[in-house]
Amino acid sequence: MSLSELIAGVEDHEKQLIVFNADDDAVADLVRQFTDRNVTVSADSTVSGRPGQFVTLSDDDGLIAATSLTEFTERLDGTDQQIGIGKSPYRPILDELDETMFTSWSIGQMMAATREIEDRAFRVGKGRLDAGFQTVSTLSGEIDVYERLGECGVDAHAYAAPDEEPPAHDHFTLHVERAAEIETSWFVVFDGAGDDDQKCALLAEERGPREFYGFWTYDPGTVDWLVDYLETTYGRIEQ
Repeated sequence: MSLSELIAGVEDHEKQLIVFNADDDAVADLVRQFTDRNVTVSADSTVSGRPGQFVTLSDDDGLIAATSLTEFTERLDGTDQQIGIGKSPYRPILDELDETMFTSWSIGQMMAATREIEDRAFRVGKGRLDAGFQTVSTLSGEIDVYERLGECGVDAHAYAAPDEEPPAHDHFTLHVERAAEIETSWFVVFDGAGDDDQKCALLAEERGPREFYGFWTYDPGTVDWLVDYLETTYGRIEQ
């Protein structure tokens, strides 16, 4: 399985968010907030109107989670769902929305999500971080960040297709790869230094000019798969 095939597998599992017993404005607001996600938002009502306003999340296999609309929107307002990478302690629905496709993210959204994962690696100060920059010229603008990551104790690996001479570097490993998926993929994968609660990843592919489609995940198994795939597939190192 390739990086693109992993994205396609996530894309095939669209989720459904159903808002019960709520007014049109509340439903429209959720439609707006999830406009760039592979989630359909719809309205429904119970015959009795009970148990009040609530939200359910489901997929093709059935119900995943449910919570009150008030709790869901309050916790949603406490994050930036347009970025969405920040792990929070609340449950049940938002935690289930990792590994859900986002669609047509801009460079700004991708950078914001990337910085959150990099910041997590900085805070932990150890473990492995793999980051795909598409091209060496893009990586050149991020040298200081990855030098600091390496200096603080993180085993940082950068991947890029050659479009110019590789930059000088001392504290991270550079993988220069003539591979189509490296040139089209943007990824940041942190292994949590062995702590499953710290593992996270962002994986996306460019399908239009600077428009990215992909997902983020906190699932330890998916993060471990990504680390293993990158380590075993791209072993050639630019010294």
